[in-house]
Amino acid sequence: MSRTIIAQPLTATAFAPFGDVLEASGDFRLINAGLCRRFHDRAGLDFGADGRAGISVFHAEPRALPYSFDLIERHPDGSQAFLPMTAHPFLIIVAEGPEATPLAFLTAPGQGINLSRGTWHGVLTPLHAPGLFAVVDRIGPTPNLEEYRYAMPWTVHAP
Repeated sequence: MSRTIIAQPLTATAFAPFGDVLEASGDFRLINAGLCRRFHDRAGLDFGADGRAGISVFHAEPRALPYSFDLIERHPDGSQAFLPMTAHPFLIIVAEGPEATPLAFLTAPGQGINLSRGTWHGVLTPLHAPGLFAVVDRIGPTPNLEEYRYAMPWTVHAP
């Protein structure tokens, strides 16, 4: 038996309590002789006093909806940005805390996210191969991961 969540489209307003939506929309300035739109300063990166920004590449196995999960995690010492390296959507699961009902969001092509420091979230969940992401997060000398397992799983369904 599992509990049900209906995924919703990712919007900046709905996602604001958990972090930033990274997308090419809204105000921009032209650069490169007018051939490029710069959507400036889309996320506040936070890596703590003993960390630095690092860019890694993740290759995650694709999943399908409905998607069942029982694990969430958080990074108390730094934010974490996920930038898809393909135009495929991915699933985002977030929660205000381990006891709160999780929320699920589906990205549109071209959207990425930046999870605020300490945000509880599900694991990286691409919905199509190859599941390649650039990830900007904290690199530091101390652990930056806490995990929580639900006693009963949740299942995310398409809208």
